[in-house]
Amino acid sequence: MKVALVSPYDWSVSGGVNNHIAPLAAEFVRLGHEPHIVAAGAKAAKPGICPITTIGRPIPLRVSGSVARITLSLRVAGRVRKFLEEHDFDIVHVHEPFMPQLPIQFLRYSTAVNVGTWHAARESNFVYLYGRRLIKRWATKLDGKIAVSSAADKHVQKYFPGYYNIIPNGVDVEHFARVAAPLPEFEDGKLNVLFVGRPEKRKGLKYLVRAFVGVQREVPDTRLIVVGAGKFDRYEAAVRNARLQNVRFRAYVPFDELPRYPHTAHVFCAPNTGFESQGIVLLEAMAAGMPIVASNIDGFAGVLTHGVEGLLVTPEDAPALASALVDLLRDPARRQAMGERGRERAQHYSWDRVSQRVLSYYERLIYERRMLEREQGAAAADPVVS
Repeated sequence: MKVALVSPYDWSVSGGVNNHIAPLAAEFVRLGHEPHIVAAGAKAAKPGICPITTIGRPIPLRVSGSVARITLSLRVAGRVRKFLEEHDFDIVHVHEPFMPQLPIQFLRYSTAVNVGTWHAARESNFVYLYGRRLIKRWATKLDGKIAVSSAADKHVQKYFPGYYNIIPNGVDVEHFARVAAPLPEFEDGKLNVLFVGRPEKRKGLKYLVRAFVGVQREVPDTRLIVVGAGKFDRYEAAVRNARLQNVRFRAYVPFDELPRYPHTAHVFCAPNTGFESQGIVLLEAMAAGMPIVASNIDGFAGVLTHGVEGLLVTPEDAPALASALVDLLRDPARRQAMGERGRERAQHYSWDRVSQRVLSYYERLIYERRMLEREQGAAAADPVVS
């Protein structure tokens, strides 16, 4: 199959949707298909495992606590139309279908089988709420709809009810499960708690910093390791103000180095406050065999069962977070059991499994399109209306 994978976001910036599309394309290539990635971008993209085309200069917009770099230029319409005329795609798969401007323009001009994937989970959506009437005309162009989780499905159902096939984001299970050498600087007998995430409010790091005061009071020989892309200046200041010891910050850790951190730590903590459609960081930690303490939000509860792979606590509750961390830090046998169950759970989200589910959905939609066209052709040829 020839498949266009369309992202509304700047391809030069790592993010959830782009990090979904790239490995999905790689699996398609491995299985003998022909993906072509299209995304926003002011410059031509570096060559990848498949062709990559950038259309439209992206600008930063704040969305649900994050900054999204998308293109708002109406000039992309002509380029999209020309691009589709030059390629004969079997599938046009748009991610975040109603995010301006690329996905909408692809739906506008595509005559292929069109598929949309919804990734986000938010309390509300300004674009959907006020642009619903205009968006509905493009919604009718979708032959198939995917939500990456029940949380994402719940969000989009509020504005555009219907059937959404739930196919999760994949995880590079092998990358995180591989035996990685622990970091020597943290191999000193202390119990390490690991946080991985950007320095954004919704990641809940401030609650973990507060909780860690209580953790160190109950289990003194502990350390908090904070890993993420971004500057953690304000959190480092909070740590100093709280006079916390043994808190280490590591920004911009390369992807190849990431597995060393879970293989160095004893408990993974995700204190996020919301807006998480699926617990990717949880699954990566689970693939590495880590027990988890996480906020009880939809995106996390969908991949982790309380008391099985880890513990779920009330969001924004530092004392509850501290209590759960202390319970696991004091119980190595329980940590090991949860880590083993987490490894098993993570296998269901490997990219080879996820990509095959997406391809099977494509095949069903193509078959349904052919059947519909056959029926319409037969009805046009037969003047008798039953």
